[in-house]
Amino acid sequence: MLKGANVPVLARAVRVEIGWGTGPGVPDVDASALLLSGGRVRSDDDFVFYNQPRHVSGAVRHEGKAPGQSAVTDSLGVELAGLEPGVETVALVASADGGAFGQVPGLHIRLLDADTGAEVARFDSQDATTETAFVLGELYRRQGGWKFRAVGQGYSDGLAGLATDFGISVDDAPAAPAPPAAAPAPPAVSPAPAAPVRLSKVTLTKEAPAVSLAKQGGTSGFMRVNLNWQERQQESMGWAKRLSKAVSGPVDLDLCALFELADGRKGVIQALGNAFGSVHQPPYIHLDGDDRTGAVSTGENLTINLDHVRDLRRVLIFVTVYEGASSFQDLDATVTLQPENGAAVDFSLDECTVPSPVCALALLTNEGGELVVRREARYLVPERGVSPQRTVDQAYGWGMQWTPGSK
Repeated sequence: MLKGANVPVLARAVRVEIGWGTGPGVPDVDASALLLSGGRVRSDDDFVFYNQPRHVSGAVRHEGKAPGQSAVTDSLGVELAGLEPGVETVALVASADGGAFGQVPGLHIRLLDADTGAEVARFDSQDATTETAFVLGELYRRQGGWKFRAVGQGYSDGLAGLATDFGISVDDAPAAPAPPAAAPAPPAVSPAPAAPVRLSKVTLTKEAPAVSLAKQGGTSGFMRVNLNWQERQQESMGWAKRLSKAVSGPVDLDLCALFELADGRKGVIQALGNAFGSVHQPPYIHLDGDDRTGAVSTGENLTINLDHVRDLRRVLIFVTVYEGASSFQDLDATVTLQPENGAAVDFSLDECTVPSPVCALALLTNEGGELVVRREARYLVPERGVSPQRTVDQAYGWGMQWTPGSK
């Protein structure tokens, strides 16, 4: 599509993929959506992004990144039939983290029919320079239906500036000049203003591997731990072909967690043996299901109840290759920890250089009542006849007894 062009959207729901090429010096990119009425949001709830990943109506969702060897996509889900009547437009936004879009190759937006996977529209942005945020496209109502327009409008003041222009209250937007001092007014009783939207996020690296959730505002509510993956690809073979002969069929990774409670009880959360846990009673950790694809949907998710941090001593989040690949050498994966309140924490796994079917992702420890997240990204190689779970146990000294399981 050319900038300004539009097409009808007949799908019940669409998947919005914002994609770009990766490489040295390329900034990270984040997808977000603004639900508009009269060109502005009705409230801060109408902003869907990494720190507020689901609209209150459930009709718009931030589904997260799918990494690749030379390209990445960040996705949104939009159920057009579920959008409230007052929503006239859904603005589809990309923001650059750590640079400008002139440094981002291959920036584009695709609309896919969520039911069939068929491509509805694609717009490639080719004229970016110093912009740090873009409205790449918009879904809008027209004569009882929906259409998509390729917009390509850039902003030089980032996601904060773009969101502010649409009526969002942002906590890290530039402060307005202070007004002249005036005589104090009599005290008045009025409702406390709603807290502004926080755009800050945390990326854990080897140089900065740990963060306190409390210091980022994540002290209550649920925290979702998301694992998203896809197979590494080789450009000379084309995106539709697999890189390694070790990959056979769909790759199935299992997100798991070892836990130790404050009272000394220990256990594991995993799909094997249907040990899905519980979020409202011990161990206050729940696995939402067993995804067999990773990149096609929202991956696998653990939920941790942060209202019960005092009951947790430590939690080790790890992932195993269940089938479809022999090790992580064939795969790319990202991990995102999304507190209900507070900044998102994310990191990518390093390239695997050993034949490892199990990776320790992150260690969460209760330190003085605060839950501290430490990036592990540690690939382990089981000894002959030793299961991946037992291998993780031995590496971190959990001391559990293991028996064979199935799912």
